Amino acid sequence: MTDHEAAPTHPDRRLSTKEAAELLGVKPETVYAYVSRGQLSSRRDPGGRGSTFDAKEVAALARRNRREPSGSSHIGGELSVRTRITLIDKDRYYFRGVDATALAARHSYEEIAEWLWTGRLRPGITFTAPDTSVAIARRAVDALPEHSGPTDRLRVATIAAATADPLRFDLSQDAVLGTARTLIPTLVAALPPLRRDHRDEGPLARRLWGRLTGRAPDAASLRVLDTALGLLIDHDLAASTLAVRVAASARAHAYAAVSAGLGVLEGPLHGAASGLAHRLLLDVLDQGSAGPVVADELRSGRRIPGLGHRLYPGEDPRARALFTLLEEVPDAAPALAAAHDVVATTARHTPLHANVDLALAVLTVASGMPASAGETVFAVARTAGWIAHVLEEYEERPLRMRPSGRYVGARPPQPLPR
Repeated sequence: MTDHEAAPTHPDRRLSTKEAAELLGVKPETVYAYVSRGQLSSRRDPGGRGSTFDAKEVAALARRNRREPSGSSHIGGELSVRTRITLIDKDRYYFRGVDATALAARHSYEEIAEWLWTGRLRPGITFTAPDTSVAIARRAVDALPEHSGPTDRLRVATIAAATADPLRFDLSQDAVLGTARTLIPTLVAALPPLRRDHRDEGPLARRLWGRLTGRAPDAASLRVLDTALGLLIDHDLAASTLAVRVAASARAHAYAAVSAGLGVLEGPLHGAASGLAHRLLLDVLDQGSAGPVVADELRSGRRIPGLGHRLYPGEDPRARALFTLLEEVPDAAPALAAAHDVVATTARHTPLHANVDLALAVLTVASGMPASAGETVFAVARTAGWIAHVLEEYEERPLRMRPSGRYVGARPPQPLPR
């Protein structure tokens, strides 16, 4: 009998939490995580204070887990990690099996994040940050040079918030969820406001708006921003998410894992890509046509930002959802027309579709935001997804993210260097 197998049980009997954990080869806390994510159903024990579980359901889950080993593997030359968070399939993507674009159209960023973490939908939920955490994060961010980028500020705010949390090394699910609900609003509150009358109240999208532009928000623009946050929460094992899972695999606390993700996000091929698309749209608006701008990009040997995505042969579903909403924003019409011009111009030779970076750029240009605003939106949104991956990785075998190096250097023995 292997470590993850238990003695057969009568199919009709109910199992205690301890028995279910032993059959699954996990901790009792992980059994409740399975329940929150819809993988197991539970029933309160009328004669006690605990929960009971259907023996057949537990046995079926144990068989599935044995068929899907928890370690990483290589498929087609790429690293493959088992996850139950996001599926990307045929120009659509899903959060825990639910269409992500439909979810973002109906629910706020905070509602989606809470559901992604716990499996429970809490309508109207908003995340608030402790005054102590915000004060420490703001002081740290204010001490940075004026030219610091948004990811610099968010990374420093994350580290500062960690120092204010003596319970950060508690990796239990409840503790990590508490961290998530306070860290995200702390990151937003640590950014300098661009309006004197800005107040930190209401949904997170409204609080973030005042840190991205000095313009007053309108309902349509706020809806686009909130939807963008919801759409960007997760996107499978992107580079930053893999960094987060590596940190979590080593049992780094949630703040440290988020900091690892922010470090990777800063790359021009990841979170900063929307800034390049922002500048492209400004050039198109300045020139009056996409033709000369696209020609200059290609002449310089650069790819056109905001177009194409390796995971979607067609249009990025996130871009499609945002473009539809942007049509309802009156100030977005010029930038939206410029984006469509870019797509149509390049389509004459290369059939590339718009991706989410181009849609974000339309929002940031139309709203008078700086080029770096899309990077801020991306980072704040993705923090919720990173937390979901942290929670999932904590349930796996520690240090499983340890690939073996394939040494291609000089063979020993070599002489000592002189």
